[in-house]
Amino acid sequence: MSEHVMRPEIHRQAVDSAAFGIVQKPLSARERVFNHGGVRKGLLLIALALLWEGYARLLDNPLLFPAFSSMLEAFFEAIMSGTLPARAWVSVKVLLMGYGAGVFFAAVLTIIAITTRVGTDLLELLTSMFNPLPAIALLPLALLWFGLGNGSLVFVLIHSVLWAVALNTHSGFLSVSPTMRMVGRNYGLTGLSYVAQILIPAAFPSILTGLKIGWAFAWRTLIAAELVFGVSSGSGGLGWFIYENKNQLEIPAVFAGLFTVILIGLAVENVVFRSIEARTVRRWGMQS
Repeated sequence: MSEHVMRPEIHRQAVDSAAFGIVQKPLSARERVFNHGGVRKGLLLIALALLWEGYARLLDNPLLFPAFSSMLEAFFEAIMSGTLPARAWVSVKVLLMGYGAGVFFAAVLTIIAITTRVGTDLLELLTSMFNPLPAIALLPLALLWFGLGNGSLVFVLIHSVLWAVALNTHSGFLSVSPTMRMVGRNYGLTGLSYVAQILIPAAFPSILTGLKIGWAFAWRTLIAAELVFGVSSGSGGLGWFIYENKNQLEIPAVFAGLFTVILIGLAVENVVFRSIEARTVRRWGMQS
């Protein structure tokens, strides 16, 4: 009979760490800087500003296309005089009223749709009827119903926000997994408690997308409406600021107003919605 040789189940052999080579190469200072998204976007903005300046100097027609430096000069002059901040605040104030009311009505309509069959049919019918209708097309009717003032602006803003938020929220609710739904039912959740504790957290990525789309629709609808009218009690918003300066052939100031519209849009998108996203869907692992 052959002898039984006891062998160890695990063989360990010490290996010098130098034999592994570079496991993780340290990033250079340049790579660390360019890995930051804000830095890359900032460089792109600088490149666009340089292209703007170069094209304007090549065109050499300030009434048609002013230089970026001229626009900045008009922008800071309007800020120092207080005109641009006052006009921006008028627009933002009206926007918040219309956006808040639109989100509220969208929430009510979506809750009705998700809890009853008739509500689902109602939401589908209303969205198919009114979602393709441009909000600015309702402005003449709004002027007849609510007069020349903030009421008309708020009405068209509600229309621009309501359907985008309701559609995305409803589709998010429908995409909630049956497992999540059964968990809520097993805990005895019904009605609003079921919506608030199960459906809203599970569907929040879709809800947030709807809020972003509704914000973008509302912002551009407001500026377009203010270009048509927008003076209430002797003051107007950013759209009216652009329109006034266009009539006075102050083209750098027109571009300064457009630049302010862009800056506010960037601030809301990259500060407000990005913060909400980081504190919710990213922290919950719903987005990478």
